[in-house]
Amino acid sequence: MNYKEIAQETLNIEAQTLLQAAKNMNNVFEDAVSMILSCKGKLIVTGVGKSGLIGAKMAATFASTGTPSFFLHPTEALHGDLGMISKDDVVIAISYSGESEELSSILPHIKRFGTPLIGMTRSAASTLGKYSDLVIDVIVQKEACPLDIAPTSSTTLTLALGDALAVCLMRARDFKKSDFASFHPGGALGKKLFVKVSNLMRYEALPTISKNAKVKEAIVKISEGRLGTVLITDEENRLLALVSDGDIRRALLSKDFSLDDEVLKYATQNPMSIDDEDMLASDALVLIEEKKIQLLVITDKNKRVKGVLHIHTLIEKGIS
Repeated sequence: MNYKEIAQETLNIEAQTLLQAAKNMNNVFEDAVSMILSCKGKLIVTGVGKSGLIGAKMAATFASTGTPSFFLHPTEALHGDLGMISKDDVVIAISYSGESEELSSILPHIKRFGTPLIGMTRSAASTLGKYSDLVIDVIVQKEACPLDIAPTSSTTLTLALGDALAVCLMRARDFKKSDFASFHPGGALGKKLFVKVSNLMRYEALPTISKNAKVKEAIVKISEGRLGTVLITDEENRLLALVSDGDIRRALLSKDFSLDDEVLKYATQNPMSIDDEDMLASDALVLIEEKKIQLLVITDKNKRVKGVLHIHTLIEKGIS
């Protein structure tokens, strides 16, 4: 049995389903977008079984892209949660057959509230279709299931149509990356757009030594500082140079090396630094990677040291 061919056939069947749906798209979809945009309340998605799972994902996508939304299970609705629906809301009800018993039971109550209803089903003549103000067709020629029974192509199409609705709403609202990040402050994009150098830099117990310090003093400071580097500053705490444990190891290869040498002899003069602690941490990471350094020094406009940012800190905090 060639599983690769079976997988390819499955993907091809579902891909053809999506392409056919795109070709058959009608004005009802535009009407659905307009209905949701004019909604003064929430967008509520409901469905049972596989349709319910797709609906829950759709609601999560809507909610994270600027459309207040939640998923409501029909059974829970029948046992008190119908009170969560108001006339200012819009409901999207999903049922491929349009005859789901649990879903059909709540449709009269939704209409009694005067709540606009968008049905996603294969049949406008079904119970769901008849109760709906708008019907988005979910019509497939064939399920990818070899028995043509298990919801596969139909659930893929429903999910894709939900994504299409979400994208249309995002475009209509001019939803930007910064908006998305506001809904996902703990996610990768939120960190990329909101976390600043000042949020991650180390301010206290910075390992610093004077320009006249000896190598042996630098080694002690490097060990104490736990940054693999020591900063060399002048009397007014202005950054002059820095020396890393790697610099010390390389210096050991010199025949005339002495622990009593002045550390400035082996230091990196005028090291990379920034004077903007409001820089995004993601931009600081780009700078660190471009310059092939591990430690970025943050100073004021007069080169006085304010803090340091280590590449390990950025990685640990998930900055990318």
